[in-house]
Amino acid sequence: MADVERRLAALEAQVAELLDRSRGRPEPAAAEVPGDTFWALDGLKQRLPEGSGGAVLYTGAVRLGDEHYDWQYGRTVDAVLDADWTELAGTLTALAHPVRLRLLREILGGRRGTAELAEIEGLGTSGQLHHHLRQLTAAGWLRSAGRGRYAVPAERVVPLLAILTAARR
Repeated sequence: MADVERRLAALEAQVAELLDRSRGRPEPAAAEVPGDTFWALDGLKQRLPEGSGGAVLYTGAVRLGDEHYDWQYGRTVDAVLDADWTELAGTLTALAHPVRLRLLREILGGRRGTAELAEIEGLGTSGQLHHHLRQLTAAGWLRSAGRGRYAVPAERVVPLLAILTAARR
């Protein structure tokens, strides 16, 4: 009997997934968090006022080494569409370089000093390294932690990971 119940539960899960797809919900990625796929979306929808144009929400709970970051941010669709997007060009441009993305990944991984970063193959000369670090700092993706050390500001960790996740489609 336990085998029949297990198989029935598996079939019910498959039917629910097929219904979600038929309603336009995307197929879950292989590495998604287990459980109800749309729990955050469902929670957001419950909080929207009736007749609202919608909202965008991103959230994350991240542990990197000894650091833990909890972050949630949301905006209404109207607020996003009404904003001046051109103001975001510098912030996004700073991410649009392979060396800068590599630097952010290394710094999040614990390599925070310019000497440690300069040892990484493929990052260019020390002058190029400092140029990229300045670009990331000016755009707010890094902050100087003193003595040639850098860190990704806590309020930027989850947004950075959300951007990278969204870029994968």
